[in-house]
Amino acid sequence: MEPVTLTTARLLLRTVGPQDTEAVHAAAQDPDIQRWTTIPSPYLPEHARSFTEEIVPEGWANGSMLTFGLFLPEGEELVGMLGLTMRSLSTAEIGFWAAKEHRGNGYVTEGAVEVSRWAFTQLSVDRVEWRAEVGNRSSRAVAERAGFVIEGTLRSAIIHGGVRRDAWVGALLPSDLGLPSTAPYLPARVQPE
Repeated sequence: MEPVTLTTARLLLRTVGPQDTEAVHAAAQDPDIQRWTTIPSPYLPEHARSFTEEIVPEGWANGSMLTFGLFLPEGEELVGMLGLTMRSLSTAEIGFWAAKEHRGNGYVTEGAVEVSRWAFTQLSVDRVEWRAEVGNRSSRAVAERAGFVIEGTLRSAIIHGGVRRDAWVGALLPSDLGLPSTAPYLPARVQPE
């Protein structure tokens, strides 16, 4: 699949490449990004180079991981990173981080809604899942502001730093954005006991 560029009212969402390696490396030095994401820690220049020159292009080429840098259009300053990992034919998992100096501006929320809308309308995705380690309140707040419904806690669902950890899970469906699904959806109706 060829990389796609999207825009919102305030953002340019495009793939990252060698020209973005230094910005990715600099942003990833933030201890919060290293604490709550699965990037290597410490995050070295060679990690950023591998990400922008190998991992991202390969993910787009084989359609397994579709990564967008979130940029301010003027000057293309990196404000965050967002990726969709394809889990099955109609399900993708979203992951994201915001550069420290750009947190609190709603950029990642805006990007998450736009990329999810694109996945629903262009990729025949019917469910975008979000997962984060229990305790990552910033990630959960972004997911909830983007419309994700928190569905529960998965025990031992994430490995971080060689340790299994519990994860919150939520989902966004096309109907949450007023869009049709590719297949009919019949929600469970809880019967009284």
